[in-house]
Amino acid sequence: MPTTKIGAAYDARAAEYIDLFGTTDKLAEQDRKTITTWRDTTTGRLLDAGCGPGHWSEELVSSGVRDVVGLDASTEFVTAARERFPSVAFQQADLAAIPLENRSVGGILAWYSIIHTPPADLPKILSEFSRVLEPGGSALIGYFDGEPGEAFDHAVHTAYYWSAEALEELLAEHGFVVEQASARQEPDARRRLGDLVARLIA
Repeated sequence: MPTTKIGAAYDARAAEYIDLFGTTDKLAEQDRKTITTWRDTTTGRLLDAGCGPGHWSEELVSSGVRDVVGLDASTEFVTAARERFPSVAFQQADLAAIPLENRSVGGILAWYSIIHTPPADLPKILSEFSRVLEPGGSALIGYFDGEPGEAFDHAVHTAYYWSAEALEELLAEHGFVVEQASARQEPDARRRLGDLVARLIA
């Protein structure tokens, strides 16, 4: 499914999404801990790939002056992010065609931003991650943990499960090594949550 359709789906529900999830204090404390711990191990420019309304982008800059760029397919999200967090550069973009130079970022946050990507299209995005990331840089990826490639109904748009093992195999094809991975079940949550850190070695 083209990213433009995903962006349009989020445009239609942007106000609702921002109200429910648009600040980090409304999200799981474990997510904040995972992201800030990863952030503090990175150097250089950071990319929030699939930044939504910008709340995690702001978290990336909150520990000090960091160069952060946020990209999202949703026009409404990018507009809201620019208004809410002017310290970050936001741009509408397709993650399969990232508008950044080769080897120009030290870390990539992809926090549940690949969940709507059909499995056959995910290698295009991972290739772009590999292209823009500096050797030795890392990516933190959040996903729904389950049977790899299995589709499920999501409130906004069809989404897909992944596992650490399946993502590790795909990432290896693009020069990444997975350094750590975890999964958890939040109380009252319908689905298991997963995240991993992968470092670019090629």
